[in-house]
Amino acid sequence: MDRNTPLMTPVLIVGCLIILVSFAIRASFGVFQIPIAEEFGWLRAEFSMAIAIQNLAWGFGQPLFGALAEKIGDRKAIILGALVYAAGLVLSSFAVTPEAHQLYEVLVGFGIAGTGFGVILAVVGRASSDENRSMSLAIVTAAGSGGQVVGPPLAEWMLGFLTWQSTFLVFAAAILLSLLLLPLMRAPAATKAELEESMGAILGRALRDPSFSLIFLGFFSCGYQLSFVTAHFPALITEMCGAIDPSGTLASIGITTTSRLGAFAIALIGLANIAGTLFAGWLGNRYSKKYLLAAIYTGRTIAAALFIMFPITPTSVIVFSVSMGALWLATVPLTSGLVAHIYGLRYMGTLYGIVFFSHQLGSFLGVWLGGRMYDLYGDYTMVWWVGVGVGAFSAIVHLPIRERRLETPVAA
Repeated sequence: MDRNTPLMTPVLIVGCLIILVSFAIRASFGVFQIPIAEEFGWLRAEFSMAIAIQNLAWGFGQPLFGALAEKIGDRKAIILGALVYAAGLVLSSFAVTPEAHQLYEVLVGFGIAGTGFGVILAVVGRASSDENRSMSLAIVTAAGSGGQVVGPPLAEWMLGFLTWQSTFLVFAAAILLSLLLLPLMRAPAATKAELEESMGAILGRALRDPSFSLIFLGFFSCGYQLSFVTAHFPALITEMCGAIDPSGTLASIGITTTSRLGAFAIALIGLANIAGTLFAGWLGNRYSKKYLLAAIYTGRTIAAALFIMFPITPTSVIVFSVSMGALWLATVPLTSGLVAHIYGLRYMGTLYGIVFFSHQLGSFLGVWLGGRMYDLYGDYTMVWWVGVGVGAFSAIVHLPIRERRLETPVAA
């Protein structure tokens, strides 16, 4: 890639917009926890399982869509992902049993994989210069946070005059409309040297490399923490947070109930993460990515521990949301950039997809365990402490990674 390639390219802009729409929908599912459970009289674990399955399907789908994009082309893979995403949302809108929701969320998960980080980051990474790559990946990741800013409040607002079923249909139309932007997404072809190494060869070398295993293990807690908070934090706030002062600042901006505060908290996390992720991308061009990742996981661990140790109030919710938000998706440009730095760009989508599967295993556990332990104990305290523990584990496991380019073996 030419060193003079500008930071803001059509590929980057389109990638940001598709990610924004995809993640706005994905981030809103926690808002539907209580309305769907109350309509059908379900336990909290029922819809939690549907969201957990969605995250697991996203994890399975990510390396598949990464490999598919490298085989048939990025745009065709994104189109397929959007169609599957919309189909899952439409079918979910007609579901009346937990099993149906759980089945259709498999389609939603695969749709997120086809329109999410694995495919988009690989395209943007190839279209960026070496000097701009870390920042470009951070900008796309921040766009995902932008989706998180608008998605939950938009869903909560629409639920004020639409049924949850109609809201799902609106979301399905939105993801299909994003495909109108695809003609602008044209990434450069791989170099001759990159084409000479097969996918099997680079996969074999990566899977034999201990650093790849450490990156894989380290990404687990990211998925656990993020998906648990996205799926359960609105409900946690609704049920466990102290009352909102009717004459306070929150009430003056229209946040008068803990339910509305829950949706606002998810949006605030996303808003804070835009700045945090961009800053992480800037740091990633200048400092060791593995040490930055260890620092981020340490910060998350401290923030989560302090939050649950003290009474939950509207003020502590805001402070936690800003603190966690600054560290939220900051791991994504650093982790994907670490994969690209060590193993190259040719099969970045597939390799990052494999690493991302660990993230989604954590997501599945965080969402499902949150619902299950809530039904057993009546609150989220125990499962929250599990998240604190896995965050500390990830902070430690990144330290031994060998952050250097894995050289291609020279043929004899």
